[in-house]
Formats: sequence, structure tokens, C-alpha cells
Amino acid sequence: MPRSSVPAPVLHAPPLGALLRQYAAGSALTCDPVEQGLLNRGYRLRTTQGRYFLKHHFDPETADPAAIARQHRATQRLADLGVPVAPPLAGTDGRTVAVVGGHAYALHPWIDGGHRHGGQLSTEQCARLGGLLGVVHASLERVMERVLATQGRSPGKPSADRTPDRTPGRTPDGGRGGRDRARSADTEEPGGTGPSAHTAPTAGPGHPGDRGNAARPGNPPRTGSVGVRAVEGTDPARGADPADTFALIDRLLARVRSHRPPDAFDELARHRLLERRALLEKHADRRPPQGGSVGWVHGDFHPFNLLYRDGEPAAIVDWDRLGVHPRAEEAVRAAMIFFVRPVGALDLTKVRAYARAYRRAAGAGAAELAAAVHRVWWERLNDFWMLRWHYERGDTRADPQFPAASALAVWWTREYDAVCEAFTG
Repeated sequence: MPRSSVPAPVLHAPPLGALLRQYAAGSALTCDPVEQGLLNRGYRLRTTQGRYFLKHHFDPETADPAAIARQHRATQRLADLGVPVAPPLAGTDGRTVAVVGGHAYALHPWIDGGHRHGGQLSTEQCARLGGLLGVVHASLERVMERVLATQGRSPGKPSADRTPDRTPGRTPDGGRGGRDRARSADTEEPGGTGPSAHTAPTAGPGHPGDRGNAARPGNPPRTGSVGVRAVEGTDPARGADPADTFALIDRLLARVRSHRPPDAFDELARHRLLERRALLEKHADRRPPQGGSVGWVHGDFHPFNLLYRDGEPAAIVDWDRLGVHPRAEEAVRAAMIFFVRPVGALDLTKVRAYARAYRRAAGAGAAELAAAVHRVWWERLNDFWMLRWHYERGDTRADPQFPAASALAVWWTREYDAVCEAFTG
């Protein structure tokens, strides 16, 4: 799930003079930070020639200029297909990545818009959301072959574009994605339910990069259903080992007990840890096998990486985690974030509309979705990144998200069949 963020204690001031000369974008009038989160940084930039979003690719794991350029080519080709994205601008040398002082930057057009949680979307809009993600997945299969071909690489071996040892939307410690959250509270339709289940600050409108930073019986398909091809070197790992999770629960319980005096968060954490251990003991035999079907995915699709304008998606942003992974799992993870209610339950009516449209647009079968539901359910059942941040790192920024997120795993286990039906029916 997306994480909230706070302003970084020290900002790296972008070298505006050198950058604007490379882009022939005029002289800077104002430059205000709008994205200061866990990984990358962004700035609302106004020059004598217009308004822009300046992205500083700060995170060393995603800041390789060649990888950034691949993402840029992918978004440009998606834009050519009519997918709502915000490709970067090219500099005077034709390149979209500017490296100044050892740091990589990209300049994007400023796009006015705001973010919407699933509670702010009608059922019809939820269907359009699912259809949009399906179009993204189907379109990526088309455009990435050409992107890789321009680099002289085999389209059948895209493993270098994957983030090593990371599930889409996770940070290296196993936590959910959600990087680079903005400090502005601007959203569309403030009267809606909004992102209250996550209580993360919403990103400011307009900037097209770095909004973030997230169930099935039977075996997942091994060779891919319609529209998905198996890719060499991309066999997803088996689901978490419950033995490792039991050890983690014991370690976290010891941390909870050592905190004196205990507070309300400690009490909830202890309750959820004991509850989760009992659930895992009951369902340990449902550990999923290794995954099968994979395809190109955005890698971090959630409300903070989608801009709406006039009720319609205006731009999908933050493509740093573009890679080859089980695509249906991205669809399920996104639904868990868009459609979770503050009490930790999913709006299954909206999930059903979203999933049906996704399956049609992506050419994904019900079996593929069922397998993805099971894997993501198991992932959630074994996931304690919020508590690890709180007790092992002393980082409390994700605390407001914990009540809904921890309740979702319990609710989902109880309503497993209904959730699976919503994605497959």
C-alpha cells in the first residue's frame, strides 16, 4: 500500500541554470518542492516559457540513466497509442535524461489534475479504471518489444528491466511502495470518502511524476493465458514461508512487549499479531506455489500515481518500477488500495466492475485472476512492513495506515470466496 511521507530534512537544490540550458526552457521564475518522499524528488517549476514538473531521480536503485531512458521511451510509445501518460520533454541534444553533477533529472510538462480514491469513483468510473489498467498491460506488451529492440536487446529476455529482488510496489525491506508523496492536500471532490483508509497526504495537482511511494484455489497458470506470454528468466518466487513469518511475529511481539508504557498502537499491534499468527496456523497449507504468467507492468499502480481531470484519468505517472512481473497481481494489488474502506473491507461491487473491465481489456482469463487473488492474499497475510517500520526502524509515518491494512487481511481471509468471485465473476 502507498506510504505517506514527510519533507526530507535536507533538500538537494536542483541545478536549475544548467538544467534549463539543456532543455532550452527559459529562465526559472519559481521552483517549489512538491515531492519529497522515500525515493525520488520533484519540483513544481515555472519558467519564462511555461510550467513544468522537474523530477530528480534520487533513489540509487532506480536512478540509472539508461533505465530511466527506457521508461521514457515506453511512455512516449504508450502516449502514441492514446494511453494517458506524461512523457518527458527532450533536451536540446534529443535526450530525455539530463545528468548534472552525477544526478539524473527529467523535465515533464505540468499536468493539472488531482487524485481520487475508489470511494470517490462511481461504479462506471471503477470499470473505466480497470479497463485503463488492462489497456496499459496489453499496450506494454506491444511497445516494450520496440523499446528493447532499439537497444539491441532480445524482447524475450527483459530481465534487466526488472528491479532486482523486489516485488512491484515494495521497497527493499519488504514494505509497500508509495514513494515520493507530495505535501499538498489538493484533491478532486473533497467531499468524497477520499483516501481515508490510508490517511496519506495527497499529492499536489499537476506534476506527472512520482506520486508514490503495495485468492485462489488451485495452481496459477504456468504458461500464460490469453494475451500473456511467459518470459525467460522471470519465474516469480514462491509465496512467503509461514515458518519465517512465525519467527517474525515472535520478534515483533517481543518489541511490542518491550515498549513501556504501552500505548494504543501497541495494543492494536499485539492484537493483530496474535490474530495473524492464528490465521497462518489455520491456513499454512494454502501457501501458493511459484507464479507463472508474467507480462510488462507499471509496477506501482495506485491512486497517488494516477491524475484525474474532469472526472477522467489525465495521466498515469511514476514508471520507475516498470518491469516484467505477474500482471494480474498488479491488478489485484491496485484494487486492494483503490477499494479498501477505512474499516478494512473491500467495496466488492466496485471491485467486480473494475475486474470485469480489466479482464476484457487485458485479455486475462478468470483463472489468471483467481491465481493472482490467492497470491496477493497470501502476501498480505504474511506482510508486516508497517510494524517493522514502527518497531525496528522507529519510523511512524505508516502508522495511520495500519488499522485498515491490518484489518483487510483478516476480512479478506474470512470473505475469501466472495473476493475471489468479485475478481472472476
